This record gives sequence, C-alpha cells and structure tokens, in this order.
Amino acid sequence: MMDEITLVQCARRGDAEAFEVLVHRYQNHVYRLALRMCGNAHDAEEVAQEALVAAWRGLPSFRGESKFSSWLYQLTTHAAVDFLRREKRHRNTTPVEEQTELPAEGTPQQAAETTEVREQLRRALLCLTEEHRQIFLLRQMEQLSYEEIGQLLRLESGTVKSRLHRAKKQLQQILLQQGNLFDVPAVKQNREGESTDV
Repeated sequence: MMDEITLVQCARRGDAEAFEVLVHRYQNHVYRLALRMCGNAHDAEEVAQEALVAAWRGLPSFRGESKFSSWLYQLTTHAAVDFLRREKRHRNTTPVEEQTELPAEGTPQQAAETTEVREQLRRALLCLTEEHRQIFLLRQMEQLSYEEIGQLLRLESGTVKSRLHRAKKQLQQILLQQGNLFDVPAVKQNREGESTDV
C-alpha cells in the first residue's frame, strides 16, 4: 500500500487511481466539513464535489508545502464560502436522519440529551459569520493548529486566535439567547482521533 506522499506524487502525474485512493481516504472529512459550513446535506454534497474536482485540477500546482489534507480543507472551505455567497443559504439545518455523527454512548436519556445539545450547537454555528464559523470548525472540529489555519486562510496566527476567541464568545451569547445554559463544549475524540461533537 502506497503512502500518502507517493499517492500525491502519482496523482500529480495524472494517475487517476492514486487520486481515487486519496479521495476515498478523505471524502468523509471533506463532506463533514462542508456539512458544518453549509448546514444541510444537499449543499454539502455539492460543495464536497466542487472541492474534490478543484483538488484534481489543482494537483499539478500542489507543491507539498502543506499536508495534502490541509490543502484539501482549504479547497473545501473556499468552495463552501463561495457556495454560500452564491446561494445565500445561511440558515438551513441538517435533518437528524442525514447527520453522519457517531451514536452517543450511555443511557437512552443521555443519548437524547447529547443529540439535542449537538443540534442546538449546530444551529448556533450557522448564526456565526462565515469567517468565524470557518475558523471555529477548522480549529475545533478538524484540530488544525493556529499556524495551519493561518496558512490556509492567509492570516497571521494572532488574527486566527482573536477570531476564534470572538467566535466562541458569539456562540456562547447565541446559545444563551436561545435559552441554552451550557458552555461551548470541548471537542471529544473517538478512538480514531476524529472529533465527534457538533
């Protein structure tokens, strides 16, 4: 099995099979990020497709200065922002049956409460500005460093930190206004290291 660097090098030379392996490896991450940016499954599918097409077209210019996954997240966030600006769909939510989150653990009551908290937080996220939502998701959900986010969005690390701080404060205010008294939760990770909140 080829490692990622080799796969990227082959894909850059036009190897469609190598690119397909990369797509298979990252398509769920791309979709989840698009879903959180857009707010509904239909739009997220379109954005994810746009991002993957952009990745295929842009591979010849990808120099490996950042991780392939980080570059793919950049393409996804740009595709989502462009889509939202075109369509002006800022307040849609995802039906529960279309969510791709892992099932909550514990008793049925705990599971129901966890699902409700996630849905409330999801709705609150859609009230943030695009730039604040983008940074919050890249940091809290995708676990990128401030430096990686700065490289993706062409921002100084200090700007990333201040926007993330404002995003969290806005989220708390929105949740309080909606009558939700819990704090913005820390991100949990499953056994594979993937974030499971929101």
